Amino acid sequence: MVQLTKIYTRGGDAGQTSLGSGARVSKYDHRVAAYGTVDEANAVLGIARLHTRNNAEIDAMLARIQNDLFDLGADLCTPEDDARAASKPEGALRIVAAQVERLEAEIDALNENLPDLNSFILPGGTAAAAYLHLARTIARRAERLMVELAAAEPVNPAALQYINRLSDHFFVLARHLNDGGSADVLWVPGDTR
Repeated sequence: MVQLTKIYTRGGDAGQTSLGSGARVSKYDHRVAAYGTVDEANAVLGIARLHTRNNAEIDAMLARIQNDLFDLGADLCTPEDDARAASKPEGALRIVAAQVERLEAEIDALNENLPDLNSFILPGGTAAAAYLHLARTIARRAERLMVELAAAEPVNPAALQYINRLSDHFFVLARHLNDGGSADVLWVPGDTR
C-alpha cells in the first residue's frame, strides 16, 4: 500500500525524479513522459465522470479504468529488469491480460447496438462523450510514448495492449453516450471549403 506523509520532498527541484526502482532519471525521460501522459488521461476521466454520475454502470466502468491507469503508471514507473521489484514476493505491479480482456469485452458489449459508421466522428456530442474523446487522444499519445520507450528498453507487452484497447474503448463509449451514436457529430469532408 502507498503511504504519503509529505507531498513535497524537494527531490525533484533539480529536474530529476525517482522511478519505482529507486533510480533517478530526468523528468523528460521517455519512461516519465509515458506514465505522466497516462496520468493526464486519468485526470480527464475524472472530468468525464462528472457527467456520468447518473449512469451507475458507466461510472463504475470508468472508475475501474481509472484504477487500471494507476496500475499502468506503476507498471511503467518500474523498469522490466528492476532487481528490487524482482526480489519482492509479489514482484512489480504489472498490467495483466485479464485487464485487456475486460476492456475488449466492454468494447464488444458497448459496440453491439451502435450503428455502423459511414464517416469519421468529430469530438463532441454530450459533455461526457467530448471528454472521452479528449481522453482517447491523450491515450493515443501515451501509446506513442510507450512504443517509443519500448524501442529503447523492455516494456510489458500487456501494458502496450491495454493502452491500445483503451483508446478504442473511449471511442466506443463516447458513441454509446451520444445517445447510442445518434448524437455523434459526423465529419463532412470538404464541407467548409
